[in-house]
Amino acid sequence: NPWGVKVTLVEVKDVELPETMRRAMARQAEAERDRRAKVIHAEGEFEAAKRLAEAATEMATAPGAMQLRLLSTMTEVAGDNNSTLVFPVPMELLRFLDAATSAMDARAADTPPVR
Repeated sequence: NPWGVKVTLVEVKDVELPETMRRAMARQAEAERDRRAKVIHAEGEFEAAKRLAEAATEMATAPGAMQLRLLSTMTEVAGDNNSTLVFPVPMELLRFLDAATSAMDARAADTPPVR
């Protein structure tokens, strides 16, 4: 070294940042924490959706699985001190009733009134 000085350590002991700079840094840090929290939440939602899709695929292969799950859910809900219990109606039953009603309406339209 031409000056004969060797620097081994440089320390900053005390830094006074302006208030506006401190607030800006705090906002940036908070925004980064919010961003990370949203990413973690989104990843959790994505994983849950994948698991639900896998469960639906698995239940579709076993005919009684959905009924067992329904009974399990109803038992769970009924176990709480609720005065109301909602019975879900399978979509297949609704489609069947809709088709039967449509067929009856069509027959009624074709049949002349009885006197």
